[in-house]
Parts: sequence; C-alpha cells; structure tokens
Amino acid sequence: MICPHCAIGVSPKFTEQNIEYDKSDLWSINSMTCPECKRLILILFGRGKRKITTKNKGLVEMDGIFENRYILPKSINRDPIPKEVDNKYKNDFEEACLVLSDSPKASAALSRRSLQAILVDKGKASLEKNLYQQIQEVIDSKDLPSRLARNLHAVREIGNFAAHERKSTHSGEIIDVEPEEAEWNLEVIEGLFDHYFVLPAKDQERLDKLNKKLTDAGKKPIK
Repeated sequence: MICPHCAIGVSPKFTEQNIEYDKSDLWSINSMTCPECKRLILILFGRGKRKITTKNKGLVEMDGIFENRYILPKSINRDPIPKEVDNKYKNDFEEACLVLSDSPKASAALSRRSLQAILVDKGKASLEKNLYQQIQEVIDSKDLPSRLARNLHAVREIGNFAAHERKSTHSGEIIDVEPEEAEWNLEVIEGLFDHYFVLPAKDQERLDKLNKKLTDAGKKPIK
C-alpha cells in the first residue's frame, strides 16, 4: 500500500481492534505506524449484512465490508499532478484523490472515468468498447512498459470487471468497490500520466535543445 502520509510504498501490517456492534454491523479500527515516516494510520471498517437489490434475484443480503475510510490522516498524500497533464484528465483525478478517504466508491468512479479517457485518447483504445476491453486493447498494443502493463492488468483484476460488468460499461457510476481498488486506480493513472504526458514532453524538450544547437551550427534539425 501507499502510506497516506508520506506517499511511500510500504507493506500493510494493520492491527484490528473491534469497537462495537450496532443493530446489525460490526465496527472496527485498523491501525498501523508507517515504517518510513513513523506516523499513525487509522482506518474505520464496517462489516455486516446489507440489503441490496440485484437485477435477477431482487432483494438479497450481502456479507462483507461496506465501509473503508481513512480517519487519520483525513486526506491522502499524493505527489503533485505533473504540469504536462491536460485538465481534461487532471480534474477527475484530483477529485478522485480528494474524496478517497470519505468515499472510495466515488473515488473509484471518478478514477475509472479518467482512466477510460486516457486509454481512448492516448492509448488509442476503441471508444465503443467497454473499459475491460479497452484495457486489454492497450495491453495488447505493447506500447506500455511491462511494469505499467502489469499494473493496468491488475486494475482490471482487482476491480473484478468480469464479475461486475457495470464497472466496465458504466465507468462513471457509483458502484461497490473492493477496499484496494480505489487507491490502486490512482496509482496506475499516475503511471499513465508519466508515460503519456511527462516522458514525451521531456523527450521533446531534449530534441528542441539539440535542434537549436544543430541550427546554430548551420546543420539541419532532426525531425
């Protein structure tokens, strides 16, 4: 996991302490101290039965975690968004970061929408396909570094798009997420920002400097 204080990757080693049952749910606090920055992390968990309506089975009860919220720190510390990233992709990502501690569901919806826009515009994925298929298209293109391709594949698997089709076909909707999904989406989008925006801008800057030297020396610039 990424420490919400110092933004350094650490192994999660939480201690869980049950607080109290209410009418039907168990509430607990998970705590750990970051081994890097030595600051305390507290996450509120809610577990129990919740009634939901499904398309085929009507009203059913679901067991599992329905609340997963940072209470210390209140907001997640992430690196500043590179200036090279267009506002079209930056705005949803910024909001996804801001709401992560209060609503992982809302954060995941915003980050999936941002991810889909990047895959279509920069990864040349097909607009008419769903997010699951778009991720596969970009992975199959072999354009991404192997590490980033693996991480993008993990987004799809953690999100379990195959089992939850609405995440794939309605990427901007507020839909239940796994505890790790919302944060992992943000990390992968940061990798895509670097690949599609930051590195090309640096390459162009270096090329422009080289071409200026060539032009000053009376030589043809590199195109």
